[in-house]
Amino acid sequence: MKVHEYQAKELLSKFGVPVPKGKVAFLPEEAYQIAKVIGGSVVVKSQIHAGGRGKGKFKDGYVGGVKIAKDAEEAKEIASRMLGNVLVTHQTGKEGKKVEKVYITEASDIQKEYYLGIVLDRAKEQNVIMASTEGGVEIEKVAAETPEKIFKSWVHPVFGLQRYQVRELGFLLGFKGDQFKQFCELLEKLYRAHEECDATLTEINPLITTKDGRVLALDAKMNFDDNALLRQLEIASFRDLTEEDPLEVEASRYDLNYIRLDGTIGCMVNGAGLAMATMDVITLEGGMPANFLDVGGSATSERVKNAFKILLSDKNVKSVLINIFGGIVRCDVIAEGVIEAAKEIQITVPVVVRLQGTNSEKGMELLQNSGHNFLTAKDLKEAAKLSVASQRET
Repeated sequence: MKVHEYQAKELLSKFGVPVPKGKVAFLPEEAYQIAKVIGGSVVVKSQIHAGGRGKGKFKDGYVGGVKIAKDAEEAKEIASRMLGNVLVTHQTGKEGKKVEKVYITEASDIQKEYYLGIVLDRAKEQNVIMASTEGGVEIEKVAAETPEKIFKSWVHPVFGLQRYQVRELGFLLGFKGDQFKQFCELLEKLYRAHEECDATLTEINPLITTKDGRVLALDAKMNFDDNALLRQLEIASFRDLTEEDPLEVEASRYDLNYIRLDGTIGCMVNGAGLAMATMDVITLEGGMPANFLDVGGSATSERVKNAFKILLSDKNVKSVLINIFGGIVRCDVIAEGVIEAAKEIQITVPVVVRLQGTNSEKGMELLQNSGHNFLTAKDLKEAAKLSVASQRET
């Protein structure tokens, strides 16, 4: 789960991570009042779940989703241009994101910018801390152009973050004196926040030093493990459904693992590995998957019905491929769910079904006798070919 910058900073400040003063505003008048309390120059920052806000462009031609205002009046004016407007960045796609809120924060007199991030290295099964002197730049660009400027330190899950690792990163980044001490304290608090909040990503870009000697987290990004939200109730309350794909939100209501993609072939599969293999075979046959959808090993008829409805709700879907291996789940249960869904909604695209495993013959028989024109396949390759070919014929 993703959260907004202002929410990430609220969390980090509770763990003692130093951040600039700031508060979220939903109306221009609120932006004015917040800026007035802060005093002096402030920064007005669009709050959307996407990077590249500063270089983004609004659909009405207004440029920049992050702006400096010299006083409260200008902050109000900038907020009025941003709120309700649609911001397009390299991460939003051409459709952009509507700005529902802005973050008003004190302006900082920046001396130098750094990058600091924590993420899980799945290959090593350890959290890795990444730090760089090249802050304010996308870390992917730094990795591609100057990888030697990224310093990494892996944290053992049993022993935790060690003091020598913190000091080593501080030395590599060139911190000295009191700023070295500030950096070490900040990193320790940041790592504690990452661990205790069940974060999957914690990123400060940029981490800055100011001309008066402070070390601050100027920006903050945090993602969280959805599976841990049951014990992270405060973080769960931060979820912003307006920032998520409506079909993905609907899928989450039924505990379905669904991710929308850019293709035209809707996929319903049980098991993440089988889903990935299905998507690969579709691509090899010249098609493009419209989604990742794993109904799980314990799928019920009702769950399958809802999954099928979500697939057909995507206007980009030109055909559907259902690929089920009946190990735990029974194929006839899958078939019943698909048939029930077909009774409730009008199917206007070809539906290809491949069932293997427990009660697969019974499932195929139910589909063939359902009165609907389902296309059946014996293996995955045949199913992928049918789903590609059938959408071309419609």
